[in-house]
Amino acid sequence: MKNMQYTAEHEDIDKFKEECGVFGIFSNTNIDVAHLAYYGLYALQHRGQESAGIAVSNSDEIKVYKDMGLVSDVFNTEILDSMNGNAAIGHVRYSTTGGSTAANAQPLLSNFKLGSIAIAHNGNLVNADVIRELLQDCGTMFQTSIDTEVILNLIARSAKKGIENAVVDAIQAVKGSYAIVILTKDKLIGVRDPNGIRPLCIGKYDESYVLCSESCALDTIGAEFVRDVKPGEIIIIDKDGLKSINFAERTKCETCSFEYIYFARPDSVIDGIDVYKARQRAGEKLYEESPVEADLVIGVPDSGIPAALGYAKASGIPYDLGLIKNKYVGRTFIAPTQELRERAVSVKLNPVKSMIEGKRVVLIDDSIVRGTTSKKLVDLIREAGAKEVHFRVSSPIVKFPCYFGIDTPYRKDLIGSHMSVEEIRDFIGADSVGYLSIESLLETLDKDRTFCLGCFNGVYPVSAPMEAAKDRLEE
Repeated sequence: MKNMQYTAEHEDIDKFKEECGVFGIFSNTNIDVAHLAYYGLYALQHRGQESAGIAVSNSDEIKVYKDMGLVSDVFNTEILDSMNGNAAIGHVRYSTTGGSTAANAQPLLSNFKLGSIAIAHNGNLVNADVIRELLQDCGTMFQTSIDTEVILNLIARSAKKGIENAVVDAIQAVKGSYAIVILTKDKLIGVRDPNGIRPLCIGKYDESYVLCSESCALDTIGAEFVRDVKPGEIIIIDKDGLKSINFAERTKCETCSFEYIYFARPDSVIDGIDVYKARQRAGEKLYEESPVEADLVIGVPDSGIPAALGYAKASGIPYDLGLIKNKYVGRTFIAPTQELRERAVSVKLNPVKSMIEGKRVVLIDDSIVRGTTSKKLVDLIREAGAKEVHFRVSSPIVKFPCYFGIDTPYRKDLIGSHMSVEEIRDFIGADSVGYLSIESLLETLDKDRTFCLGCFNGVYPVSAPMEAAKDRLEE
C-alpha cells in the first residue's frame, strides 16, 4: 500500500513564501517593552521563520539581540530580562533578498552622526541594487546583502539634517514595497510605501504606541487598534506623542492581494478588510463560478479552510475535516534551499480515510504555484478512496512573479503562465479544476478599491524589473 502522508517537502516547492513581519513599541511609562515585542513577534511568526530579532533603546543606547530560528528558539526569559528600555522594534524574517544567514537577520544596528539607529523592514526595493552601487562608488561599506541596509545608509547620508528629514530624504530615493520600523535613542518611526503594498498599522497599549505588520499582534499583547498607517506616511513617536508626515504626493492604497488570500493571519484586519471574512467570501464566489456536484468539501489547512467553509455554505455540500494537520511539526517548509528542504521532510497532513472513502470530494486550496503540491494532494485524496476529486482554487491563476517582498519562482516555473486550466487539470490528476476570477476576487475584498494584482495580471503598482534582472535583485 502506498504511503498516504503529505510532507513539508511537497508544500515547500509549491507555495509563495512569506515576506517578513515588523513590530515596534514606544512607551513613556515603565513597561517591559522587550517582552511585549517578543509576544508581538510571536503573533507575526507566520510571516517569516528563518530569523528573529529585537532592538531595545533605553534613551542612552540601543541593544540588539537576533539569531536564526523561530522567536521561541531565539529568545528566553534571561535574554529578554537583560533588554531594558522604553522603546523596542522587532523583526521576523523570510529572505526575499540576501541569503539566509545570521548577518542578514534584522533589526540592523549602526552608529552615525545622529547616534545609534536600528531598522527593520518588510518588503522589497526594486532599485536597491542601483542605489547600492551608487553608495559603494561614494565609499559606503556594506556589511550585509539585504536591501534594508541600503535604506540605513541613505539615512546616514542625510544625518546632518536630523533624523526626521533624513528619513524623508532616504525614503524618497527608494522604489518598491516597504513597511519599516526605525528605532533611535528617543524615537520610534514607522514608514509605509506610497502604494501601501505591505501592511502596517498603529495601536495603543495604555499610554504606549505600537506599530506592527498585522492587527493580530495588537490583539496578542492586549493593545487597541487605532488605524492603519496610510500609504506614503511616516509616523514619528516620541515622548511628545505621535505625529505624521506625508512624504509622497501621489498615493494610492494597493495592498498586496495575497495578504488576504494566504499570508495574513485570518484573525487580522488589514486596511479595513477582515481577512477571515474575505477568505470565506472567496469560497462562496468560487462556488458561483465553478459549481460541481459532490458529497464533501475539504479545505487544505490552514489557509484553505475559510474558503472551503464558504464553498460549502454556498453549495449546501457538507464540509468536514478530511485532512488533519500535525500542528507540532512546525512550518519547516520555509527552509530556503533545496538541500535544506530535503533534510526537513516532516509529516504535515494526513487524510481521514473514513470520511473520504467512496465520496466525490471538492478539495479547496488558496493557490497553485508550480502545481507539484496540488498533484500530491489529489493523489493523497484518491489513495484515501475518493471516487472523484474536484480541485478548486480560491484565488486567480498565478501567472507572474512578485517583486515586492514575496519569494516567487521565475515565470517559466509558474504552471499558470504556460498551461491552460485543462492542462493543469491533467497535470495534477483532478477530475476538474476551477479558479476564482480576478473580478470575483476584487468583489470579495472591495470592488471600489485597488489592490496589487501583479502575480495574476502582470500589472504592478511600481515598475517592475525585467525578468532577466531578477538575479541581480536576489544577489
